[in-house]
Amino acid sequence: MLSEKMTHVLNNQLNKEIYSAYLYMTMSAYSSYIGLTGFTNWFMVQYQEDMAHAMKIYDYIDSQGQQVKLMAINQAPTEFESPLDMFEKTLKHEQFVIKSINDLVDLAISEKDHATNIFLQWFVTEQIEEECNDDEIISRLRIVGEDGNGLLMVDKELSARVFTPPAIL
Repeated sequence: MLSEKMTHVLNNQLNKEIYSAYLYMTMSAYSSYIGLTGFTNWFMVQYQEDMAHAMKIYDYIDSQGQQVKLMAINQAPTEFESPLDMFEKTLKHEQFVIKSINDLVDLAISEKDHATNIFLQWFVTEQIEEECNDDEIISRLRIVGEDGNGLLMVDKELSARVFTPPAIL
């Protein structure tokens, strides 16, 4: 059974995952607005992934007999300087998320909550992949700089991304 503190921080993480999805939906909308359909697709897939992450946490809290508490979602930014700016903000946000997950793991370890620690390891692994993907895209965007043809090549590459739902509990 989850402690009251663990339940509280997991509900907070659930909120952060929903905010992440909301952030990526705004980036997808902005990408569509500026005519980069591959970026639109990439960020929409990211939205879907983060909603799936939120549901994993939702289902875990519920499966442990605790109350899921949904909270208000903060406004996400809606304007960006460039595609590079979006991905730099994406990486910064993912680094915030992994810090939060690491804090959850630390709490699970301190409470000797082995089940939650095991559950959270999936998120630790997922975040490693997220940061690596963001770094790769940032590198490509820095290489192409202001070159429109290069940006369109990156856009085409990002259009190939598809959402693969994770296994839920």
